[in-house]
Amino acid sequence: MIVSSVTKTVSIDRPPAEVFAFLADPANWPRWAVVNVRSIAPTADPQWWVMATPVGEARLRLRADAEHGILDHDFVDDTAAWTVPARVVPNGDGAEFMITFFRPPSFDEEFFVRQTDLVDTELATLKSVLETGA
Repeated sequence: MIVSSVTKTVSIDRPPAEVFAFLADPANWPRWAVVNVRSIAPTADPQWWVMATPVGEARLRLRADAEHGILDHDFVDDTAAWTVPARVVPNGDGAEFMITFFRPPSFDEEFFVRQTDLVDTELATLKSVLETGA
């Protein structure tokens, strides 16, 4: 069965390796994922991080591969479990960051669209942080 999906992309005027390194460190996520990540900390399991989100505690596992620009991650909270494919790819001297969300079965279409629309704010923040240091 195919489910709804949304892919978001942002162009960032920084070298791809720099964009990848920033995103591959979950400790940086509260700086750019300002809607969904209030704080984050490592857990005893080195693969997982615990996050404070607007709806409570969640867990994050990042599966990064620098050679291929892969930043896939798993997000688990009380409402859903998502596997989120993400990539950093070269674009001239800069980079494109692409992230795809598949609608979890626990989300209706309207709620899914509202949630993924919030990612636009986060991607604009990511661009600003990496390009201007803001």
